[in-house]
Amino acid sequence: MISGVLGAQNRALLAFRKLLVLLGFVAFWMAAATFVAQAQDTSQQPPANPNKQEAPPEAGGPQNDTGPYVIPKKKEEPPPPAPEKPKKIENMPDYSIKVDVPLVNLDVLVTTKDGQTIPGLKQENFRILEDGAPQKISNFNRSDAPITAVLLVEFASTNYYFMVDALNASYAFANTLRKDDWVAVISYDMKPQILADFTQDKRAVYAALNQLRMPGFAETNLFDAVFDTIDRLDRIEGKKYIILVTTGVDTFSKLTLDKILKKIKATKDITIYPISVGFAEREYYESHGRAAPHGMGIPVSNMDYLQADNEMKTFASLTGGRAYFPRFDGELPGIFNEIGADLRNQYNITYHPTNSKQDGTYRKLKVELQAPDGGPLKIRDQKGKDVKYVIYAREGYTAKHTVE
Repeated sequence: MISGVLGAQNRALLAFRKLLVLLGFVAFWMAAATFVAQAQDTSQQPPANPNKQEAPPEAGGPQNDTGPYVIPKKKEEPPPPAPEKPKKIENMPDYSIKVDVPLVNLDVLVTTKDGQTIPGLKQENFRILEDGAPQKISNFNRSDAPITAVLLVEFASTNYYFMVDALNASYAFANTLRKDDWVAVISYDMKPQILADFTQDKRAVYAALNQLRMPGFAETNLFDAVFDTIDRLDRIEGKKYIILVTTGVDTFSKLTLDKILKKIKATKDITIYPISVGFAEREYYESHGRAAPHGMGIPVSNMDYLQADNEMKTFASLTGGRAYFPRFDGELPGIFNEIGADLRNQYNITYHPTNSKQDGTYRKLKVELQAPDGGPLKIRDQKGKDVKYVIYAREGYTAKHTVE
């Protein structure tokens, strides 16, 4: 009986143990399922960035790995008040006025018939006429300032005597220069060539002239050379002069005489002093009934030389200069001393023209000397005799052209 009881107890204990094992197994699987679910949730979230900075409350704009771009927010400000319109005056027109008053500068030289300058003239002695209308002088003075000049020399493979005369004339001009004068040296044949830029050193001028030994071409393109020189001088402020040492013969220029005259008329502060070379040689050949040879293969007649002389006189008269035609080298020093005296003893006259139209037209000028009573001014020498005088001034100017 006891054994029966013990057997029943053993069977009950075994059943209880099986129940505990089953409960433990169920608890294990439930715990495992919970752990897997938590692990999946954790793997779907991105890892935290330890360097991540919190954006300040005033920051805006995109953010990156190093932090936000701080863009302060604009403070809302009220719009500025509208500008007050000026009070309109009754019967006052609603427009603005802009005045561009033209001004004409004129250099005048007064000499005796023998070429001596006449000093001591005053503003009231001058009378300026523009297209026949008298003008009121606004400024008047006499200049003794340093000169700014270009020595433009014809040096081509032409007549030997022409080249010698050109060199002698150039050296004679260089000898008259003062220490404050500015001079450039340009030679030309087929085309102009700058031998020396503007300098105050006489030695540089002599060195430039010493390069004129072997000419390259027989052509003497005078019109092209003068046009190019005026173009260069237009970039320089103030009065300028061209000392033109030339035969005056143009053989092969691209420009015509009309075009170069139009260019010269358009200049406002350039004066041309032509010096003819080879004049004695020309007269020698003319006395033998033919023209002096100009260059190999370039036929030139006496009429060509006469036309060249007239062109040089025209260049001078249009710009207020003087043309010289020396026959002997001994005349050259006196000529250049005279030119130097001309340049340093001019009367500078300024006026506002009565014709203020800026239409690009050419205005003719005329300068007269008048006495205090309005009649012609009479000049007498030390002996009380009347002296004939000559007035040198440009014949006119081209007005500005404003396109409306």
